[in-house]
Amino acid sequence: MAASPSMTIMIAAVRKAARGVQRDFGELSNLQVSVKGPGDYVTAADKRCEKVLRAELEKARPGYGFLMEESGAVTGTDPDHRFIIDPIDGTTNFMHSLPLFAISVALERKGETVAAITYNPITDEMFTAEKGAGAFLNNKRLRVANRKDIHEALLGCGIPHRGRDGQAKNRAEISLLQAKAIGIRRLGSITLELAYLAAGRIDGFWERGMSPWDLAAGILLIREAGGFTSDCDGDANPLQTGNIVAANADLLPLIKKELAAAKKIAGA
Repeated sequence: MAASPSMTIMIAAVRKAARGVQRDFGELSNLQVSVKGPGDYVTAADKRCEKVLRAELEKARPGYGFLMEESGAVTGTDPDHRFIIDPIDGTTNFMHSLPLFAISVALERKGETVAAITYNPITDEMFTAEKGAGAFLNNKRLRVANRKDIHEALLGCGIPHRGRDGQAKNRAEISLLQAKAIGIRRLGSITLELAYLAAGRIDGFWERGMSPWDLAAGILLIREAGGFTSDCDGDANPLQTGNIVAANADLLPLIKKELAAAKKIAGA
C-alpha cells in the first residue's frame, strides 16, 4: 500500500536524521577508552538527531506541534496535530556500541496516533504503520505471532535501572512469568521491542514507567499488526499511565494474570 503524504514526510525526516546517528555510532568505539567516557557524546548525538527531525518535519508541516524526549513539548498553530519523537531510544546500548536502538516518530491527530515509524539505523530495519492501513517492515506486511500457549511464548520486558522505583515488583513479575514462558528477553530499547512484537519476533511484552515517546509508535505498530495493548494493572490507556503490556488476544490476559499475582507478592 502506498504511503500517505504524512508518512512520506516522516520517512524522509527519519532517514536524514539517521545519517548523523550512523556516523556518531561509528565514532563510539574511539570514545570507550577515554577518561571522560562517551556519555556527553551520546547526549549530543541525541540532541543532534532530534534537531534534524524537528527541522525536517517542521519544514513540511509548519503548524504541527511536537512532544520530544530531549526538548519537551512545543505547541503548534495547528491544535489537532503533533509529532511525538524519541531521537535515540536505547541510549545505553548506543553508548556501548550495541546496535539495538531506534529512532521513533509518531504522528498524533486529535489525540490519536495515526502514523508511526520505528527505525534501527544500523540494521536498516524500518517498521511503519498507519491507522487502518496495516504495519510493515521495509514494506513487508507484519502480523503478531499467533501462539496461544504461554508455555511456548517468548516474552520481552523492561528492567528498572539503578535508582528507579519498582525493582521489587519487577523481580516478582519476572519470577512468575519465567516459570510460565519459554524465555524472557530484555533488549534495552522499548520502541524496538514493541516493533519486534508487531513483527512476531517476541510474543508478549511488559514494562512500567514509560513516557509517550517510548510508546506511541509501538502501540500503533502492534495494533495494526493484529495485536493488543493495555495497562499492566487494568484497562487504562498505556500512553496515559506509562505502563504497558502487549501481546495477541490469547496471551494478553494470561500475562496480565501473572502481573496481578506479582503485584500481590511485592505488596505494591
